[in-house]
Amino acid sequence: MDNHLLKKYRSAKYALSQAALRCSKEYSLASAIKYAESAVSSALGAAIRTVNSVNYAFIGSIVCLIAAVLITSCATEETKTREEPKAAQTQTAKASPPKPQSVPQVKLDVKEYKLENGLKVLIVEDHKAPIATFQVWYRVGSIYEHAGKTGISHLLEHMMFKGTPRFGSKVFSNIIQKHGGTDNAFTTKNYTMYYQTLISSRLDLSIDMESDRMVNLMLRPEDFKSERQVVMEERRLRTDDNPQDYLLEEVTSKAFAVHPYGNPVIGWMKDIESITVGDLRKYYENYYNPSNAVIVISGDVNPESAMKMIKEKFGPIPGRIVERPAVPAEPQQTEEKRITVKKQAQMPALLMVYHVPSIPQKDSYALDVLATIFSGKSGRLYQNLVRNQRIALNAMAFYSGLSLDPDLFYFSGTPAQGKDTSELENSLLKEIDMVKTNPPSEQDVQKAKNQIEASFIMGQDSIYFQGEILGMYEMLGDWHLKDKYLDEINIVRPEDVQRVAQKYFTKENRTAGVLLPAGK
Repeated sequence: MDNHLLKKYRSAKYALSQAALRCSKEYSLASAIKYAESAVSSALGAAIRTVNSVNYAFIGSIVCLIAAVLITSCATEETKTREEPKAAQTQTAKASPPKPQSVPQVKLDVKEYKLENGLKVLIVEDHKAPIATFQVWYRVGSIYEHAGKTGISHLLEHMMFKGTPRFGSKVFSNIIQKHGGTDNAFTTKNYTMYYQTLISSRLDLSIDMESDRMVNLMLRPEDFKSERQVVMEERRLRTDDNPQDYLLEEVTSKAFAVHPYGNPVIGWMKDIESITVGDLRKYYENYYNPSNAVIVISGDVNPESAMKMIKEKFGPIPGRIVERPAVPAEPQQTEEKRITVKKQAQMPALLMVYHVPSIPQKDSYALDVLATIFSGKSGRLYQNLVRNQRIALNAMAFYSGLSLDPDLFYFSGTPAQGKDTSELENSLLKEIDMVKTNPPSEQDVQKAKNQIEASFIMGQDSIYFQGEILGMYEMLGDWHLKDKYLDEINIVRPEDVQRVAQKYFTKENRTAGVLLPAGK
């Protein structure tokens, strides 16, 4: 490591430790984030032009990791007992709940553009390093797949790397890698995203090649047949031969009666087998066009120069009206659903899910706080079920509000040696009932908020995550929702957490699945 950078790195590490100390004393992230941001800038800003992008990525990741660990760890500590100026007052007066603090937002300077063909472009300048990330988001995921054709969104994502007349199979990725960059893609229930992170002076490569494959994908039958086999094998390895993932798929399918969220993103095996290259081409021509896409750029870029290149390459591509199937609304669940799965597995497992709303519905923020109270090694489930009662080897809760439609809240666990899934389920339900009966303390709620804030804020030091978070919220309907997220989290009260637990964690709203090792 360069001596100059080493000195900056040590300076940043010291400043970050001071940030953590201040955070633990004040029990607020505001000051800690302020010091952490200046420390990272001090460590990297002055020296960044003297190193290449690979060295920067390595050094930057170290510094940011230290920042995240220090600040998150101090955020999750218990509040220290503070000395009261008047002992008599503490004996007679009830402790008043803490007033909502102003949340330290990461205000990205987002420049928004829209081409005549309907293509939206969001650009964030961040000149810490000479790198940039280029992301193309398409408003298509498994939510829009027809019955019998599940998995077609994911299969098309694979085929997007099979080339165009200009850039043949694997040429796209090879060019990006040749210039020191990385590229990949992913498909979700709600959208599909393609991205490249590379030296910012070669952003033109991404713009040129992404515009080309938006309209000129070859979809050759021989490529399609081989790639379909790849996806089928992926499904076998990740789901069919993975007991826990198989349980997750079966429980999710059971929970949704009519909504396509009940279908796996990778698709059902029989549906993957039935997809034809003609199906894929029709799907591609319908959804892959400028009016159904959003470009997000973050990093060391000049917005005017970037837009000039985008208009030149993407502007001539005609926008089209996208034909979407009507997505059926999931009816309210009125009775508990249960399934038992027997697979070749080492240990039994339990999974319980509840139907819950998504962002921007107000209850989603209280559910986010509740999931954080339950989760992690300092969370209730681990502390009570794993560490103290020793009923479980692991226990967790998971929730993400980033869905177009209402989704699921997950509880899962593996029983400890000598325990069974019934005992674990009863213990999980007792933990849930405890929140429904007694709201969590102000301290527990504030601790969860601090954890959420730390994760959300520090993550945005990454130019990739800056772009990704804008894209995710834009896919939900409006990227401005991102700037309201921490404000909504900050106003969640203990009684809000109790209320959502009472409202959604009912027996009638629950689907439970049990994994039992076959032959045992």
